[in-house]
Amino acid sequence: MSTVKVGVIGGSGLGQVLGDATSGIRHEIQTPFGPTSDAVVETVWNGLPVFFLSRHGPGHLHNPSEIPFRANIFALKQLGVTHLIASGAVGSLREHLRPRDLVLCDQMIDKTTRRAGTFYERAAVHVEMADPFCPVLRGILGEAGRDIAAAGGFQVHDRGCYVCMEGPAFSARAESHMHRLWGGDLIGMSAMPEAKLAREAEIAYALVALVTDYDCWKPHVTVQGAADKHALLTEILSHLQTATNNAIAMIRRAVELLAERQDSLPPSPAHSALELAIWSDKSRIPPEHVQQLAPLWIKYFG
Repeated sequence: MSTVKVGVIGGSGLGQVLGDATSGIRHEIQTPFGPTSDAVVETVWNGLPVFFLSRHGPGHLHNPSEIPFRANIFALKQLGVTHLIASGAVGSLREHLRPRDLVLCDQMIDKTTRRAGTFYERAAVHVEMADPFCPVLRGILGEAGRDIAAAGGFQVHDRGCYVCMEGPAFSARAESHMHRLWGGDLIGMSAMPEAKLAREAEIAYALVALVTDYDCWKPHVTVQGAADKHALLTEILSHLQTATNNAIAMIRRAVELLAERQDSLPPSPAHSALELAIWSDKSRIPPEHVQQLAPLWIKYFG
């Protein structure tokens, strides 16, 4: 039996496409943090168990601030997921990150304020987040991206700083310029606290960002030069569809590589993230809290 189990969280675009196309065992899971966004669908790709979850739920009803992030990550951990590939639509803050490109993010700026950002509300748990995304999984995705992009004629960028804003409204132009000054390369609304929670759950996590347009620092015009908002929306949706198809091909290739190398994969730093992170006196953490979160940390309680 494989020790590698892959989770795929589909965001805008990819969530709907994979949700419509994926069949398998549906897991309706209740967690200590409520139900997941949608059923987790278990299937098999290249001999590996793959667990698919639509971040925004059926019909895209969860806005970014209302996504049950803790329930989603807890459920995937409970199902044994070891490596988690997430996707999300983003606006570009840099000229060279063009619509339809894919970006394997390597850094993050978290601007969210309304979302529960930890599982551990009755203990002091401080995970390392200097590098928010797993270098092992990013390396696999990068190799997959090079394989697919060469054949498909699109570009995969191997790094980018993702600014996660609260939303649901988009940025003011002054904010967009500020994000660029901060060193942000992309702007989105859904990767935090998802990445933090995956680290707290000791799941290797990587993000494939789907560039749909330039953020408002750059004047919005269509390829025909028109600024008509309906034409612009049509073009953005076209970019999202193309980026989605490319991302699916890349993720499938990454799963192939994971299947081929599952016995020789280097350990992800995320897989031991709690080893030095639990600062509380474990004997004083309420036993019911320890048991409630057992799938996440019970191995550290002797």
